[in-house]
Amino acid sequence: MRLLITGGAGFIGCNFVRHILAEHPGYEVVVLDKLTYAGRMENLQEVIDKISFVHGDICDKSDVDKAIMNCDAVVNFAAETHVDRSITQAGSFIRSNVLGTHTLLEAARASGLEKFVQIGTDEVYGSVAAGSFIESDPLDPSSPYSASKAGADLLARAYFTTYGLHVSITRSSNNFGPYQYPEKLIPFFIFRAMRGETLPVYGSGLNVRDWLYVSDNCSAIDQVLHKGRPGEIYNIGGGNELTNLEITRKILRRLNKPEVLIEHVRDRLGHDFRYSIDSKKIRNLGWRPERNFDDALEKTVDWYVNNEWWWKSFL
Repeated sequence: MRLLITGGAGFIGCNFVRHILAEHPGYEVVVLDKLTYAGRMENLQEVIDKISFVHGDICDKSDVDKAIMNCDAVVNFAAETHVDRSITQAGSFIRSNVLGTHTLLEAARASGLEKFVQIGTDEVYGSVAAGSFIESDPLDPSSPYSASKAGADLLARAYFTTYGLHVSITRSSNNFGPYQYPEKLIPFFIFRAMRGETLPVYGSGLNVRDWLYVSDNCSAIDQVLHKGRPGEIYNIGGGNELTNLEITRKILRRLNKPEVLIEHVRDRLGHDFRYSIDSKKIRNLGWRPERNFDDALEKTVDWYVNNEWWWKSFL
């Protein structure tokens, strides 16, 4: 198989590239990435000689046509993903997440692609006080980021319904692990705690997220790529629902830092209180998360501590 991975120099994308190379050594892997602030060549330096890299934008038809040539499948990670940025820069999120997905879908349709996996997020469902969302629940996004991802999901599914394109969609819970840009909660707090700086916790800190180690997400996406049914959506949850305060305290303990570094700040606009998704459907494909949360968090903290070469350029 010749596989195009868009956004493959970003956090989840670069981990998925490594996963595919390890699990499917016969595959040809093409990576298309714009190399914005969070998509970095450093993320691929260990595998760059094993892939074909195309520097380009998923919104640019010529870039996409070049990258998708002779490919059998696409996994689309390329997206603007940071909620806080979407609040102040919504236009760039609509461009990348909706228009970019449209450009990819058109190219996939024109090339007769066998499979297209659209990478989504549990944030499209919005907040839930009790219980967990299933794939057929209505979408209720709260931020420009989640709204743009919901739009991309709906567009991808429409290409299955209208054109018969083999599209599958994944919606994962909050990912964490190596190579995550330090605007997201876990690496952001790791770096601040390492330097003895305060950790700004939004509001009460009791907002709940389900945390998923990135390698578990990659194995789930791999299952969807190979076993997912066209037109279907698959929730991918880690089963690790924790408050932001609990996460913060675990990071501080691992780094032997005092809890006085916790600073409660004004809550974020449109801040969803709790995300929770039901993952029975992906489990029926044979997937299970393998990482214990506490072990994975410790492994993540230690990776950032021990890989100054990766982060020193932007801190």
